[in-house]
Amino acid sequence: MSNKPDERLDRRDFMIASVATLGASAGLVAKAPSASAEGSTQNAAGPASATIYTGDVIQGRKVVSALDIHDLEPGKKHHLYFQGVEMPTGQHWYVSVTVAKGARPGMRVVLISGVHGDEMSSVHTVQTVMNGLDPGEMSGTVMAVTDVSRPAMEGMQRRWPNAGRGADLIDMNREWPGNENGLTAPSRHAGLLFNRLLRPNADAAIDFHTGTTGFEVTAFNIAGMDVPEVKAMVELYPVSQIFDNHVYPGVLHNAFMDVGIPAFTPEIGAARVLDLDMIALFVEGTMNVLKHHGIVAGPMGRTGKEVSVFVGNSAFPILATEGGIVEHLVKLNDKVKPGQKLAIQRDSFGDVVAEYTSGVAGEVTGQRSDAMAEPGNPLVFILFHKDAPDRGETYPE
Repeated sequence: MSNKPDERLDRRDFMIASVATLGASAGLVAKAPSASAEGSTQNAAGPASATIYTGDVIQGRKVVSALDIHDLEPGKKHHLYFQGVEMPTGQHWYVSVTVAKGARPGMRVVLISGVHGDEMSSVHTVQTVMNGLDPGEMSGTVMAVTDVSRPAMEGMQRRWPNAGRGADLIDMNREWPGNENGLTAPSRHAGLLFNRLLRPNADAAIDFHTGTTGFEVTAFNIAGMDVPEVKAMVELYPVSQIFDNHVYPGVLHNAFMDVGIPAFTPEIGAARVLDLDMIALFVEGTMNVLKHHGIVAGPMGRTGKEVSVFVGNSAFPILATEGGIVEHLVKLNDKVKPGQKLAIQRDSFGDVVAEYTSGVAGEVTGQRSDAMAEPGNPLVFILFHKDAPDRGETYPE
């Protein structure tokens, strides 16, 4: 297996839902304006639409097809359903929305989870933050959307099962900002949410994720650290890795950035499970962000200053070259050196058929959690610093 650090790969996707091409959006996000008060980015983000109630009520909660949080009563929590994309039956996918509207005006922060359907710790993180808020003591608004990709969540799988043009699976975190008249349901759904719910109500946004099924990651944030507003928020998290990379066009946090709304992506461990210890770190960091923006009062919790933070701008993938059972020789967050053996693989007879080594110096940021692998499966990702990124990296999923 070749382990050259500058080797180009021709498959897209990072092991979770994030990592890679810097591309044209990097030049746009570096110009993101400051968002210091409610409505301060309205020119960049576009005017908010008036709230539109459909007249439907689901489980006692009103349904909206557009939301302007200015229309909601201050000092209260509001629970709504947003009417998403229409399906072949003529019915819609509905998305859960919680709005904690402060008693006083201020910044508006949007928290998102469930863009991938197998990422449970991200959902729990957002729910925990929202449950800890008292709108009567807040200045500003926090809006949470916890189940963006409902069809994927119903099956606890990464991708949206789309049947409009034959059965396929679509990664919704390559669809943003979407297209309300797009050719696929995920594209239309993304367009509706971004235009009518997310963008009009955000001065800053955080899109929470985890690793994907079969591949576990450590606690880290993906962010363009060249944007001061983003850097200030990311450094408030007591997590030990930062991926300083603008990543693919089409991911949700880049859609926000491209319209001048500071945004980034936390990554919270393994898919399909609740990692309560890791969730607590991201809850603490998110509460720090809300304090930083003056939405809630109180002293800061732990931040990046209290932990040893490793910052890298590239991720080196180790791919399986054989089929068999994989034995990891390193753990998440371990520091590794070039040439260090990371994993071995055995066939059905127990014979070693492959050994895998690192091509760079860095830290382990992700590992395959499924015990078996076939050729081409990512086994390990190493976060490292590349002195001259080529701004054209791609990563296997």
